[in-house]
Formats: sequence, structure tokens, C-alpha cells
Amino acid sequence: MKAPRSLKEVRSSLTAGDYNLIDLVRFYLDNIEQKSDLNAFLEVWKDEVLEQAEQVQSKIDAGTAGRLAGMVVGLKDNIVYKGHKVSASSKILEGFESLYSSTVTERLEAEDALFIGRLNCDEFAMGSSNENSAFGPVKNPHNPACVSGGSSGGSATAVAADMCLVSFGSDTGGSIRQPASFCGVVGLKPTYGRVSRHGLIAYASSMDQIGPFTHSVEDAALVLEVIAGKDNFDNTASTKVIDDYASFTPISNARIAVIEESLNSDGLDSEVKTAINTQIEKLRADGHTVEMVSFPYLDELVPCYNVLSNAEASSNLSRFDGMRYGYRSENAVDVPTTYSKSRTEGFGKEVKRRIMLGTFVLSTGYYDAYYSKAQKVRRLIQEKTDEILQDFDFILTPTSPHTAFKFGENSHDPVAMYLEDIYTVQANLAGIPGVSLPLYTHSNGMPFGLQLMANKFEEKKLLSFSKQIVG
Repeated sequence: MKAPRSLKEVRSSLTAGDYNLIDLVRFYLDNIEQKSDLNAFLEVWKDEVLEQAEQVQSKIDAGTAGRLAGMVVGLKDNIVYKGHKVSASSKILEGFESLYSSTVTERLEAEDALFIGRLNCDEFAMGSSNENSAFGPVKNPHNPACVSGGSSGGSATAVAADMCLVSFGSDTGGSIRQPASFCGVVGLKPTYGRVSRHGLIAYASSMDQIGPFTHSVEDAALVLEVIAGKDNFDNTASTKVIDDYASFTPISNARIAVIEESLNSDGLDSEVKTAINTQIEKLRADGHTVEMVSFPYLDELVPCYNVLSNAEASSNLSRFDGMRYGYRSENAVDVPTTYSKSRTEGFGKEVKRRIMLGTFVLSTGYYDAYYSKAQKVRRLIQEKTDEILQDFDFILTPTSPHTAFKFGENSHDPVAMYLEDIYTVQANLAGIPGVSLPLYTHSNGMPFGLQLMANKFEEKKLLSFSKQIVG
């Protein structure tokens, strides 16, 4: 069986009788088994997904199936699903089984999506290479010697390696778009508040957002229609009307801002720069206006993001204490040692580093110097981004400064790893949507993407223009 590239293709093949839904699920299950060395899946729900496939196939035959019938989906291991294990790829949640489903999971299930398993990620979504998982790194399907990107590396690899049609990840500073670029798939981060965070294990609550990995812009648009919208369980979820994202509207004479500092960065790979410049000329030839604009806060993006995200992580992760659920140290002898030893043994090195940094910037005597100042810088970043988007429809940058790097290449240097997010964190700090489009292949054989960002809640315009570019 040939791996499908879109739900439309799946539905066409099902209608033509080329295969049925059970055959399709078995195809993905076989792929997962054959490519298990990539370490994308932490758990595969084989019997359950086959049973679901039979039920949904019956609905398809009866003409009563939901909009996502035929879509086989993988879930990042920080999105909860009732009755299933979830660990955020951390030892601290060892053996934990969720008592409820996330809003996203419920909405997908209501439209007959099929859940095939949970996907590996950087522990608590903290990382840019998927080397921080307690269950080992995820390999890049284009070159297993290279990282998949992070934190949603398992989600990107699963789609790129045809282990499922669509997967879901979370994006706090680029954790959907960067691995999408590294693995050569579409990765969409919606506007903050467009998709409910209920049932997403929190990292940095003011920036976290769930989004899809797909082969096609059409599928990204369709699933966004399904998962978006208000939610009584998340008061940050927007009540704005959901657009018809999957109905693309041709855009002519678009005004596109290219951040000058992003193309003149010393760390930008020369082939990535050439590809972006070529794309700019193509857009101009197609009748669009492309102008260079200055964004003077490029160097402040990552430090601002790290101060704020670590502070929020320090607060959010305090709930994991070894007392109520998850891992509890066998070496504990009383309440204080239960807390200290369970956390010391249960959390990984990077998570502990970020918790300590976050606790430090929130501490008395340092709050104003770090956390308060970072909030002021965030406001400047938001205002400058809004200013640009008042005059332009889109902001264009590379998704990442380079292609996927080799394992161990950056893991010894936390600062180098944090700088992986230099082009993606702007969207999270400003709360705007961003997408990585899989347009290019480097001379080293690895894919890399183009990033587009738009104004808040303008996903329809962003996806329509993305469809035009991808073709």
C-alpha cells in the first residue's frame, strides 16, 4: 500500500475500494513496527485502534461517519487521553493513567479520528532535539544519525515516516514548527487561545498551544476547524468564531515582511539563506509585495522566552511531588525526603535546570531584575510584532537557522540548544499563529522549512497563503 498524503486521498481510496480502514490501520501498525528504531512511539494502542477502525468503517459504509473518519492520529505524550498512560516522557509520571481526556482529544474522537498511540517528546516539552526524553531520543527518519527536533520530535517523525497520517504536538517556543522543519512536514502553531489547553500537561501556560503535524496544508486546516473554539474548561480559550479554515481563499497582492536581522544572522546556514532569498524573489514575481523590516529585538527573544518559560515551569511542575501520583522514591524516609528524592530521581537533568532557573528568577531580590524585566521586554516584542502586522499580512523567516544536527552536537551546550528557537519564539511571545512549510531540501539531503506568521486569529489567511506557496 502506498502511504497516503492527505485525508482526502484516504477517503477517495476507501470509496474506490482500494482498501478499507482496517487495512490502512494495519499498514501504519506495520510501519511503526518496522521503524521502531526511530523511537517515535512510547506506546501503541494496537488492539484498540483496530477495534475503532472496524466501528468507523461501519459508519463510513452507513454514511454516518464524522469529518475525520479515516484519519489515523498520534498524540504527543503530554496530551491526556482518558484511560491511557501519559508521562510527558518523564520518569516522574511513571505508571500514571489519565482520568479524563483533553478537549482536543474529545473533539477529534467525536469526528471519528483514530488514535494509534502516544509519541515520544522532550521531557515536559523542554528541549529542541528530543534528546531529553526519559525514554531515549527520537531519530530523524531522513537520517537516523540526526535529531528529529523538539520538543515534539516523536510527533514530527511519526508523520514523516508514515506511522500515522496526522499527529499532535505542543508549541511553547517552536516545539511544533522546528521539528516539522527538521523532518519535512507541515507544522502549525495556532494563535494563543485558539485551541483549548485543557488536558495539555503544562510547561509555560502563557505560551503553550496544541497544534498538528500533517503532510498537507489541507489536513492542518481541517483539524484546526475541529479542535479550535471556546471551552468551558479553559478560560484562556477564545470565544471568537471559528473560520472555515479548510475553504481556501486565493490571496493576491499580499504584503509580506521579511525580518532583516533573521537573514543577516551569523548563525544562518548559507543554503537556508539562499533558499529564502529565492522564495522572496518568487513571491515578488507572483505579484506580492515583499519588504525587509527591522525587528530590533531578535537577540532578546530567546533570553526573554527562557526567563518567562522557566518561571512558569517552576510553578507548573511543583505539582509533581511524589506524594499523590507518579514516581515515588524508594529511598525516601519521611515527608521532606519524599519530596526531595522523588523530584531529584524523577526529573531529568534539563527539567531540573529549568525549574531551578525559574525558581531563581522568581525569588526575592531577583524578581524585578529578571522576571519583571522579561515581562516588559515581552511587551516590547508584542508591540513591535503588532506594529509590523498592521502594515503587512505576513511575516516571513526561516523556521530554523539550519537543518537537523547530529546527536550530541549541541547537547553539551545549553545556550546553543536554546538558540535553536531564535526564529520561532516570537510567535509564542506575541501570541500569533505560525506555520512551517516543508519546501526545501539541503545539499546534505535533509529537509528544512519556511516559516510564515500572521496576525492573531488570522489562521484562515495564513493557511490559504500557505496552500498557495506549497501548491
